[in-house]
Amino acid sequence: MLKQQTRLVALSAYFLDLGLTIGAFFAAHLLRSWVFPAALPSSFPTPLYPMANYAVLLPWIVLIWSVSLFATRSYKSQRTTPLATQVILAARVAFGSSLVLAAVVFVFRYNFVSRPWIALFAILDFVALTAGRLGIRLAARGARKRGYNYRTLLIVGTGRRAMSLTDSIRIHSHWGLRVVGFIGDGHHFDEERAGAPLLGEIGNLPQVLTNPEEPVDEVVFVVSRRRLAELDEAFALCEELGILTRVALDFLPLSLARIELEEFEGVPLLTFTTTPTDPFALLTKRSVDIALSVILLLFAAPLLTAVSLAVQLSGRGPILFRQSRCGLNGRLFTLYKFRTMVDGAHERLAEVAHLNEMTGPVFKSANDPRVTFVGRLLRKWSLDELPQLFNVLLGDMSLVGPRPPLPEEVLRYERWQRRRLSMKPGITCLWQVSGRNEVDFDRWMELDLEYIDNWTPMLDFKILAKTIPAVLSGRGAR
Repeated sequence: MLKQQTRLVALSAYFLDLGLTIGAFFAAHLLRSWVFPAALPSSFPTPLYPMANYAVLLPWIVLIWSVSLFATRSYKSQRTTPLATQVILAARVAFGSSLVLAAVVFVFRYNFVSRPWIALFAILDFVALTAGRLGIRLAARGARKRGYNYRTLLIVGTGRRAMSLTDSIRIHSHWGLRVVGFIGDGHHFDEERAGAPLLGEIGNLPQVLTNPEEPVDEVVFVVSRRRLAELDEAFALCEELGILTRVALDFLPLSLARIELEEFEGVPLLTFTTTPTDPFALLTKRSVDIALSVILLLFAAPLLTAVSLAVQLSGRGPILFRQSRCGLNGRLFTLYKFRTMVDGAHERLAEVAHLNEMTGPVFKSANDPRVTFVGRLLRKWSLDELPQLFNVLLGDMSLVGPRPPLPEEVLRYERWQRRRLSMKPGITCLWQVSGRNEVDFDRWMELDLEYIDNWTPMLDFKILAKTIPAVLSGRGAR
């Protein structure tokens, strides 16, 4: 179902499978060389050639097993594939690939390779691949039972097909999906069976999708073909907000099978999304986030200590300022910054509201009397944002992405501006390197959407490279 996340998990599972296969390769040589001859000396009178000889098979194994793993569609679904199916796939990969390997050994005359070793390798590989799949399933189910790794769905439709979809979600709770509610389409609604409330009719969709109390990750349309043709505005709304949208297409003919579809209990779903979904690119982004954050924190440790001392001496109040911000799809998280204002500054916001120099639902002022002397220096060089590296490590933020807004600011957003929440917030962004507070609010929002629409890992690297001179110049800092 959740393709953009499933691909990332599948990529990790592929490397795990490859690692397990290589481990089985070495284990088979070890067992065949030492363990079996010692236990049954008459069964294996001929010793194996050393591992240096067998190493020539490793490139073949990587190639054959990679082709086999993807050809058998082993990673089609991690949430909804039954364990029995995964065990069968593991058997096909292990034993089928071993037969191909045996053919390679014969064709290229690798006469040093032991046939019993190939059989032992196939068995160990099957056991390892099966154990790996079982481990992933158990880890994923454990995480979902603890409330992690789940997605919230809003279902548009209350007919038989919508209820059937809901039943499947309820039965397979380990998939990590939660229905937050339904949007009516004229059918009778059985709330007891649905297990989630009716949140209104299609006209209430804007209020439902912008409700800060219940963020929605995906909208699934399960309506008739006739009704679907009447929902142009609903689709445009989801696109405008940057919310991933799916449509149940089980009423369509098989001629559409050429389109890339996802399958949910036999129901084909067509996915619409305005956010990046490339698994390799997203994995690169997260890897860079973790690696650079760790490096920066290690190198900046003396600076963090010095800034902490300066903030402590600047006046009464905590060293770290904690504030609730809106993250991915409106999820609330705690943002960390060095304190730059006097204690109790938030309660004095009304007193300085007339000093606001920004348009839109944000407050920015170059002459904010609540900012301390140390705070002005920290803001000028963006040193107050260094603790957000911990937010990056926790996964609430990225190094590059739209800046995380306050919940009260989001409530005042125009509809098109909410789409900036469809990507994980960051420490720096296009706005940060384009003059920051010298850019008006609407242009700020447009820059964030440009970033989302044109995102690539290379764009992140360019923004990171531009951030250094932007910070050193102090341009637009307030």
